[in-house]
Amino acid sequence: MATKKSAPAAPAVADRHDRIRVVGARVNNLKDVSVELPKRRLTVFTGVSGSGKSSLVFGTVAAESQRLINETYSAFVQGFMPTLARPDVDVLEGLTTAIIVDQERMGANPRSTVGTATDANAMLRIVFSRLGQPYIGSPQAFSFNTATISGAGAVTLEKGGRKVREKRSFTRTGGMCPTCEGTGKTSDFDLAALYDDTKSINDGALTVPGYSMDGWYGRIFRGCGFFDCDKPIAKFTKKELDALLYKEPTRIKVEGINVTFEGLIPKIQKSMLSKDVEAMQPHIRAFVERVITFSACADCGGTRLNEAARSSKIDGLSIADACAMEIRDLAEWVRGLDEPSVAPLLVSLRDTLDSFVAIGLGYLSLERPTGTLSGGESQRTKMIRHLGSSLTDVTYVFDEPTIGLHPHDIDRMNELLRQLCDKGNTVLVVEHKPETIAIADHAVDLGPGAGRDGGQVVFEGTVDELRASGTLTGRHLDDRAALKDEVRSSTEALEIRGADTNNLRGVDVDIPLGVLVVVTGVAGSGKSSLINGSVVGRDGVVHVDQTAIKGSRRSNPATYTGLLDPIRKAFAKANGVKPALFSANSEGACPNCNGAGVVYTDLGMMAGVAAPCEVCEGKRFDADVLDYRFGGKDISEVLELSVADAEVFFSDGDAALPAAHRILARLVDVGLGYLTIGQPLPTLSGGERQRLKLATHMGDKGGVYVLDEPTTGLHLADVEQLLGLLDRLVDSGKSVIVIEHHQAVMAHADWIIDLGPGAGHDGGEIVFEGTPARLVAEQATLTGEHLAAYVGA
Repeated sequence: MATKKSAPAAPAVADRHDRIRVVGARVNNLKDVSVELPKRRLTVFTGVSGSGKSSLVFGTVAAESQRLINETYSAFVQGFMPTLARPDVDVLEGLTTAIIVDQERMGANPRSTVGTATDANAMLRIVFSRLGQPYIGSPQAFSFNTATISGAGAVTLEKGGRKVREKRSFTRTGGMCPTCEGTGKTSDFDLAALYDDTKSINDGALTVPGYSMDGWYGRIFRGCGFFDCDKPIAKFTKKELDALLYKEPTRIKVEGINVTFEGLIPKIQKSMLSKDVEAMQPHIRAFVERVITFSACADCGGTRLNEAARSSKIDGLSIADACAMEIRDLAEWVRGLDEPSVAPLLVSLRDTLDSFVAIGLGYLSLERPTGTLSGGESQRTKMIRHLGSSLTDVTYVFDEPTIGLHPHDIDRMNELLRQLCDKGNTVLVVEHKPETIAIADHAVDLGPGAGRDGGQVVFEGTVDELRASGTLTGRHLDDRAALKDEVRSSTEALEIRGADTNNLRGVDVDIPLGVLVVVTGVAGSGKSSLINGSVVGRDGVVHVDQTAIKGSRRSNPATYTGLLDPIRKAFAKANGVKPALFSANSEGACPNCNGAGVVYTDLGMMAGVAAPCEVCEGKRFDADVLDYRFGGKDISEVLELSVADAEVFFSDGDAALPAAHRILARLVDVGLGYLTIGQPLPTLSGGERQRLKLATHMGDKGGVYVLDEPTTGLHLADVEQLLGLLDRLVDSGKSVIVIEHHQAVMAHADWIIDLGPGAGHDGGEIVFEGTPARLVAEQATLTGEHLAAYVGA
C-alpha cells in the first residue's frame, strides 16, 4: 500500500529574519546608504581611508544595537551609562546584540597591566589568598593597587535616641609597595639636563626652557644672595647647590620689589610636571622627557608589591613571579595545580590564559603595562574575553583586527574570525588586508573616494565578484609590489650595541643611514624594543608612534597641525585687530554657543540634543568677526576649504602665506587633500588621524625618521602613496626606519632587519640583515617565506 508523502513544512516566520537591513544611513559622510547584511556570516567592509566604513559599521549598526540594549535597563542604571543618540538612519532592522572590538589603544594608566585589564590578576589573587603559604590575608593583600592602612578613633552613634561615643579601629591589608605606591618605578631628575655645571648662571648654565638671564629670572637669581651667579655651578658648595635646586618658596626683595625665590626642582614640578604631557608645547615636552628619569623601584624590584605579598608562595612561586612569567609558561604552571577547593577558579583562569596563547599573545606577561602594548596587541587583548564565550547569534564588530600582525599571524587571526562565525555569530570586519578580505562570505565596498567624495556603497557581493567589479578596491585587491631593481647604498650607519630591552638578547646591529630601512618580524619578536629602546630619544631622531591623536570637537586639522596660528596672525595684521578674535575658542567665539557651533541640551538619562546655533548658523564665530576678510574670505570660509583648495588659496596673490602653505603642502603629501581644514578631529577615521600625525612630524627638524606601522588604516591604493612619500623623504637626505609588517613596504625597502625567530623568549635575535632580494632568495625566515610568496618568487 503506497504511503502519501507530506508536503515540506513552510519555514518558520522566525527563520526569515536572516538579514540586518540598513536603509538611508546618513552618519558623518554617508549619503543615504542602504545595505542588507547576511546574519551568521562574515562580512568585510572595504574602501579607502575616510570612505565611510566606520561610520556605517560602528556609527550606525553597532551604535544603534548598543543604544537599544541600554534602553532595556532602568532609568536609574541608564544614568550611569554613556548616553547614545539614535544614528541618523531611516530604517535599521534585524539587529542583534553587538560586541565591539575596536582599534583604540588600551588606556596608558600606569596602574593598568595586561593582568588587571583581562581579570586574570583578579583570579590569580584569589588563588594565592586561598593556597599561598604563609597566609597573609584576603585577595586585597596581593593587589598592588591597594595600600595597607590602619586607623583608630572615636565615633559618635545614635542608639536608642541617645548619642553614644565608641572607640573603633580598623586595618586593611593591601599589597601595594609603599615606596613606589604600586607603580613599580621611581622617578628622579637628571641634573645634567637641568644645567651645564661648567658654566656660571650668568653665562647661561641653566638649560630649562624660558629661564633666560635677560629677564626676571636673571634678576631674581642675581639678587637672591643664596649663591654666586658668576661662579661655575661645579664649584658651588653643598649649601649653594641645595638652594639652587631644592629651596622652598622664600620671599626676598630684589631691586626694591618683593618676589618669591624657589629652587629649580619644586618650581619645575609645579609649572611643568603638574600638566598633562599631551597638552605641553613640543619643546617643553621634549625637555620634560629628557630631564625625568625612571628606574625600577629598589624596594620591590619593579614588581609593585610589598614584601608580605611577595613572601606568600605556591610551590615556591610568589604572585610576583607568576605575573612576570610569559603567559604560555604561566598557563602550564596553573595546569599543574590540583586543588579541589578552588577547582572552578583554576578552570576559569586556565581558559583565560589559554585564550592568550590561542590568539598569539602567549609571549606577553601579566605584569606588562597596557600602555606599552601596540595597537594590534591591545585589540587582541580585548578579544580574550570573547573567544571562549558560549553566546551565539551575537554580532561581533572588528576594526582592522590584523593591525600589528605579521603575515604569519594573520592566518591565525583568520581562523579565530571564522570560528566566531561558525558558532552562529554575525561577524562584521572593517579591513584593508587582502588576506583577511579573502575569507569573507560577503563584501561591502564603500567609496568611490574619501571624505566628501565617499559615503556611497560602490559594490556589494562576494569577494570574487569584488575582484571583477572595477572599483578601486577591486582593482587593487590582487596588487603585489615588486622588488626594486636597484636599492640605495649607505655609507654611514647608526650603531646599536648590547641592546637588552625586554626580550632582546644583547643585540648588536648597524642600521644603515640615508636609506629606507624596514624592521620586521613576528608580533612580539622585539622590533619595538630594539627601535624604541636604542634609537628613539637620540639627538636628531623624529619618532612617529602609534598613539592616537587626541582632540575634542573644538580641535580640527588646522589647530592640530599649527596651521591656524599663521592664518590668525595674517587676518589680524590685514585688519589691524587682535589674533584672538579669529579663534572660536577665544575672543572671536559666538556668544550664544561659545564657539561650539551647536547648542547642546542635556536630557539626563536620555541622549542629549545638539542643535545648530541659530545666531551664528554653525559658523562658530561672532558676526562682527566675519566682517574681517583676508584674501577675499572671512575666517569661517577659510575653515570650510579643503586642504587642496587651501593650499592653492595660500600659495600666491593677496592671500600668499608661506608658513600656512608649507603645512598644507605636507598634508597634501600624505594624501589628505580632501579633508576640510576645520573638520572636527573626532570625525576623522583611524587612517586619517595616522596620516595627520605623520604630516605634523614631517615639519620636525631631524635627520632620522622612525615610523611605527604607518600603513595602519590605509587602503591598498593609499599604501602606494605612502611609499612615494617615504621615497621623497629619503631622496631629500633623511634616513627612514619603518617598523612594519606590510609586504609592500618590505618589498620597497633598501635594507631589511628581521627579528625572531619567534615571539617573547623565543625571539629577541636578529635572524636576517640585508636586501629584500636576498631575503626572498634565501627564504630562511618566516618573513622571507611570506615575502617570497607575496612577490611570487
